[in-house]
Amino acid sequence: MPKVGDASRVVVLPGDAPLVTPASVRRLLEALDALPETPAVFLSAVVPDPSGYGRVLRDAHEIVVAVVEERDASEREKEIREVNGGVYAFDRPFLEAALPRLEPANAAAELYLTDLLAMAVESGRPARSVSAAASEEILGVNSRADLARVEGVLRARAAVAAMEGGAALLRPETVTLDETVTLAPDTVVEPFVTLLGATHVGEGTRIGQGCVVRDTVLGAHVTVKPYCVMEGARVGDGAVVGPFARLREGTDLGPAVHVGNFVETKKAVLGRGAKANHLTYLGDVDVGERTNVGAGVITCNYDGFAKHRTTIGKDVFVGSDVQLVAPVSVGDGAVIGAGTTVTEDVPVDALATSRTPQNTSEGGGARYRERKGAKKKKI
Repeated sequence: MPKVGDASRVVVLPGDAPLVTPASVRRLLEALDALPETPAVFLSAVVPDPSGYGRVLRDAHEIVVAVVEERDASEREKEIREVNGGVYAFDRPFLEAALPRLEPANAAAELYLTDLLAMAVESGRPARSVSAAASEEILGVNSRADLARVEGVLRARAAVAAMEGGAALLRPETVTLDETVTLAPDTVVEPFVTLLGATHVGEGTRIGQGCVVRDTVLGAHVTVKPYCVMEGARVGDGAVVGPFARLREGTDLGPAVHVGNFVETKKAVLGRGAKANHLTYLGDVDVGERTNVGAGVITCNYDGFAKHRTTIGKDVFVGSDVQLVAPVSVGDGAVIGAGTTVTEDVPVDALATSRTPQNTSEGGGARYRERKGAKKKKI
């Protein structure tokens, strides 16, 4: 067995049982070490419905004599509720000597690793079993329904671990947490939140209902309002995001930044206290501290061939419905009037506007309605 090096013990794990815990594997190894006369130890559990699992056969002295697969079991053996979990710890010399002796003498015409347990009995050194901490550990995945079941157990485990660490999960059965997600104490996670990947949530942060967050770092005391989507972003302490905001990869929001409803960001860096509260797209942009970005503002960062960057300084006021055609920069303290299309750099403390002059015709509205009404009568 060259692939296991010079190990004196060999652990065998099933590929379709994702709920087996490291603690159970350690218990198997401890049992093998504590029983030098035993060449094999395996994980077992007593389950309400043993269908599909191999049954553990014991003699009158409760010594394990064999494990029989369901398709090879008699009707009486099928009534046994102690089943094999498929996790083993073997003494290496025994395993090396016994493996070549396996034969496909069963209904499936396969080599059964469980036959090694019967060989242990034949050698006068019976195998021993270790009970799983919870019967769910041995659940195997053989269908989509099984997969959904074990995913539910994993979600529940992650939720319990988060709450034991000091996070508050409202309706935890609805929350999805990857095992790689970390939640600091006093985090509050509302119902139907999904946290994935390398996501970290800082102390005192609250994540609103229905948010989906992947590979994102949220600082301390951040407020994420409901139904936001974040991926590959960083959010500074005390920031407020949402509702219905989308932070795409490369977004970096500084402390106390406000990003509001229906705002989308990508590769956007917003300095401390900057605000973009409504209906805005900020892509490939640097926004200075305390700058206010009005509703309907767009950074026009793509010319059809390449992306270009926009730089907006500190304490800038960007009015509603402004288009910033990159590459372009706006100096500190500048004011951009509503409806302006910015195609040239704006100096420090300047006022930039590009509005078409307004024409007002006295009585024109009434005359317009009359014309429309007259046409309708002719029809």
